[in-house]
Order: sequence, then C-alpha cells, then structure tokens
Amino acid sequence: MPKQLSMNRLCMRPARVLLLVALFLLIIAHGSALAVTFPIPSLELNVTTATEPEEVAVVLEIIALLTVITLAPAILILMTPFTRLIVVFHFLRQAIGIQSSPPNQVIVGLALFMTFFIIKPVALDVYNNALNPYLERNISYETAFEEAQKPIRKFLLLNTREKDIALFVKEADMKKPETRADISLLVLIPAYVISELKTAFIIGFVLYIPFLVIDMVVASVLLAMGMMMLPPVMISLPFKLMLFVLVDGWHLICGSLIKSFGV
Repeated sequence: MPKQLSMNRLCMRPARVLLLVALFLLIIAHGSALAVTFPIPSLELNVTTATEPEEVAVVLEIIALLTVITLAPAILILMTPFTRLIVVFHFLRQAIGIQSSPPNQVIVGLALFMTFFIIKPVALDVYNNALNPYLERNISYETAFEEAQKPIRKFLLLNTREKDIALFVKEADMKKPETRADISLLVLIPAYVISELKTAFIIGFVLYIPFLVIDMVVASVLLAMGMMMLPPVMISLPFKLMLFVLVDGWHLICGSLIKSFGV
C-alpha cells in the first residue's frame, strides 16, 4: 500500500505542475489586461502631390544630401589632400621597416584629420559663398554650384601639373581651354589625382634615402664582422627608430606636408 500511494503521488505531480503553470499564466494575463497600455508610435510613408514649390525644393535637397553622402568617400579621396597624405604615411612606415606600427587605423585617422585641417579654408569659402546663401534662399541652385566650384577649382589647380591637365584634355578630345576657369572638373579631378600620386611617390623616395643608408651601413658592418647569418634588419631597426625620434620625424613630415599644399 505505501508503494501504491507513492506511485499515485508521483503521477499527480506533473498534473499539479501544469495546474500551477496555467494559474500563473492566468494571473499574468489578468495583470496585463489591467495594466496601463502605452501608445506605440507608427511610421507612415506617403507619396502625395506637391502643392507648393517649397515642398519640391525640400525633396530635392534630401535627394542631393543622400547623393553627397553616398559619394562622400570618393570625394574625400579624389578631391582632397587625403591621397597624398595616406600614400606618404604608408611609404614612411615601409621605409622604417615596421609593418604594423602605427596601425592602419592610426594612419588613416591622422590622414583624415590632417585633410580636414588643410581643406578648412576651402570648405569655409564654399560654405560662406555658396552653401549658406543657397540655404537662406538668397541665390539659386545654379549660382550656388558655380560659386562652390571656384574655391575647389583654385585648390585643385594649385596642386595639379599642367602636363597632367593637358593629358586629359587631349584624351577627352576637348578644345584647349583659354583660361583656368574654362577647365572642366571632369578633366581637372583625374589630373589632380595623378599629380598627387606623383608628388606622394617623390616624397616617399626622399623618405627612403636616410633609412636606406642606415640599412647599407649596418649590412656592411655585419659583413665585415663575419656575422652573415644575423639579419641586418634586426640591427638597423633600432637605429632607424632612434634617428626618427631624434629628428622629431612626425613633426617634420606633417609640417612639410601641410606646407606642400600651399593653402
């Protein structure tokens, strides 16, 4: 009999558990029904017919802003000093012989903020003469676009070689521009890019020379001492770092790069 009673109790336990779970769910449901309901905001997107010109202008501004945000990486790389800066910093790291220090994030971040610093006068000129008057409805879109091109064109022409411009003018089969204002941005931008690459490679070559001399001196000393199995890079790297720190290399390179743009 005791065994039978214990078996009955064991069989009744799952039923009690299910009953308690059901009672708990009923309590929660009853409490949630009595609780205060919070309104959930809804989002609706409607396409309606514009009744005023201002509504069309706002839509066009939003489309233009989205387009600029999409093309922002290309604009940053191709029309700013970013290209020269990032290439020079890469050559510097290769010349010293350290592959992962400073990290890529530091190099890109430094080049990015130096780009903002160098391009600040041009950006302020565009804002004061083109963007701000257009947002205040003082000038039209065409006038704002023309005014915005002037400081950008001046900056690009200041750092672009004439033979690079002539190359793209010839390849585009265009009439030779009589003045600088007649040069199209479609010609000026690629000419500026290859000019920046050439300048960056020249600076990179100049940076390589002192570190190459250290490598050659260290290799010659090790060869004279008969230590041919010892990698020269292992010995020359501390001397390169010491030379770079003693001459305050980052200060010299960053200052020279800023002055090289002539802004």
